[in-house]
Amino acid sequence: MNKYVMRLTKPIHITFIGSLILGILVLVALIVIDKYAEINISFLTILFTTLLTIVLSFLIFTYLINRFINSKIKFIYRIITNRQTAEEAEYSVTEDVLTRLTKDTAEWASTQKRQINQLQKQAEFRKEFLGNLAHELKTPVFSIQGYILTLLEGGLEDERVNRDFLVRALSGVDRISNLLEDLDNISKFETDRFQLKLEKFDLIKVTNNIFRELEKKAKKKDIKLNFDQHYEPLMVNGDKTKITQVLVNLISNSISYGKESGKTTVSFDAIDKKKVLVQISDNGVGMAEEHIPRLFERFYRVDKSRERNVGGSGLGLAIVKHIIEAHKQTIKVKSTEGIGSTFSFTLEKV
Repeated sequence: MNKYVMRLTKPIHITFIGSLILGILVLVALIVIDKYAEINISFLTILFTTLLTIVLSFLIFTYLINRFINSKIKFIYRIITNRQTAEEAEYSVTEDVLTRLTKDTAEWASTQKRQINQLQKQAEFRKEFLGNLAHELKTPVFSIQGYILTLLEGGLEDERVNRDFLVRALSGVDRISNLLEDLDNISKFETDRFQLKLEKFDLIKVTNNIFRELEKKAKKKDIKLNFDQHYEPLMVNGDKTKITQVLVNLISNSISYGKESGKTTVSFDAIDKKKVLVQISDNGVGMAEEHIPRLFERFYRVDKSRERNVGGSGLGLAIVKHIIEAHKQTIKVKSTEGIGSTFSFTLEKV
């Protein structure tokens, strides 16, 4: 029985079954009247009346159900869709309307759930972003305020103090300036308000220049900056200024979070004729795997207390990711806590 009931998926099936049952009831009623009410009804009359009942009831049921479907289901579709087609389309009793509606409603509910989850994540991210931004600005502002107050309270007349405090206040101003510049860069990247200046340049030469630039910082922790092997000039196609910014950020981070007397190694491997893989590896503190998925988020800190002391705006890796993706390339990171980290990205090879 259930097997046949499951096949009744269209409204017309219900209409037909209802009309058939009504016809059978009329047939039984006419037979009973003919037999017990002493009214002689011919067989043709009984047959014609039965058939007429089935046909008329089928037409009436079809009309009523059709009106019901088109009034109620259109209303539902106007709720679950932004399109206006729901008002224009006609739904027939010959269609499997309920199954279609069930499927469309389930898809709509699933879409709404995804959108709600996305909005919740965005709200959480926005809240976290504003909190981090406030903290990043508050630290240098308070230090600048402290130095200026000290100067105003008498330190300005003390030549041993005034210049030193002004230099420290300037350092705080520079930190705020760098933060605002990084925020402006992030905004440009995310709204596509920038253009890459693509050119051919020697990646080995650029990296050597960065090594010289960061040599003083590396020496403070006795960290060696080197290549994994000797390289001939390696020509790539990209925005030289932006790629330099990427390398400076990654190599500088490897120094900041590297171990004393450690090393930072840069390597280049040809993936194919069109791409080269750039890797920056260190034997520093590393990080737990749980941090890696969020590492390129704005202001994300692996260890907030430790990294505040290191400095930086907290936007460096987010900018790095935007630059690499703007070149239509990818960046990845592998890290093991206590062993070190490796950042790798691809570039178009000339």
